[in-house]
Amino acid sequence: MTVTGFFYPRTATGKSSLLPPPPWYYSGDLLTVEYRTDPARVAELLPAPLGPAPDDPGAVALIWADWQSCGQSREELLDPVLAQYKECFAVVRCSFGGRVYSRCVYIWVDSDFALARGLHQGYPKKLGSIHQTRPHPFGQAAPRIAAGGVFAGTLAAADRRLAQAVLTLREESPANGFVNAHPMAHHRWLPAIEAGGADALDELVESGSASFEGGQAWRGDATLELFDSPTEELSRLAVDEIIGGYYRQVGVTWNGGRVLAERGEPVG
Repeated sequence: MTVTGFFYPRTATGKSSLLPPPPWYYSGDLLTVEYRTDPARVAELLPAPLGPAPDDPGAVALIWADWQSCGQSREELLDPVLAQYKECFAVVRCSFGGRVYSRCVYIWVDSDFALARGLHQGYPKKLGSIHQTRPHPFGQAAPRIAAGGVFAGTLAAADRRLAQAVLTLREESPANGFVNAHPMAHHRWLPAIEAGGADALDELVESGSASFEGGQAWRGDATLELFDSPTEELSRLAVDEIIGGYYRQVGVTWNGGRVLAERGEPVG
């Protein structure tokens, strides 16, 4: 009997698959804090054949995202538990083949489908607890996306708080930062089933948005605190200097990527 489905578990009908096939659509709010850390701490997270970015190699973006997502049928939107999730992720920049890329080095999500989707894309996703202030145009219980609006984000994993940020919007901005502004360069790894064997999958891949639209970006004054944990290493990317904080609502389509290198060797 043939089993079907894009991802595990594959079954006779494919109904139980955790993920539909791409394209995948995302709509959400991004709270971004960019800062500088010791470039050596960034470099230690860049396995071969990646190298540091040629300029500002210690720049980091920590991003909170409140997403609604779906596959091409959009049926998840009628069962919101399958569409809504939150994540927080740390992005740095790197270089490969004479080009600058963005790279997610840490990321936490709060749903299984988001975790599995990220592993397919090369994001090193783990489960966490993520919360961020939501905007709303009415009432006193939410800020506006306007000058003076105050937003916050918190991240925890394994019962420990890892990060917290506060952003006060000041003015419109041409973009929501520069660290996460390039195509992504990620590794897809799968350990061998044999003890001590080489990785069964070892790919450096490039991916990015197949389409993008966004509202007006805003920038402002941000604070960011990182906390030590016995099981996480985000605090190694210590905050030396805040570059800026940003808020933007976006819509993104993801529809696959391409292999840049296999087992450390460039493809093509």
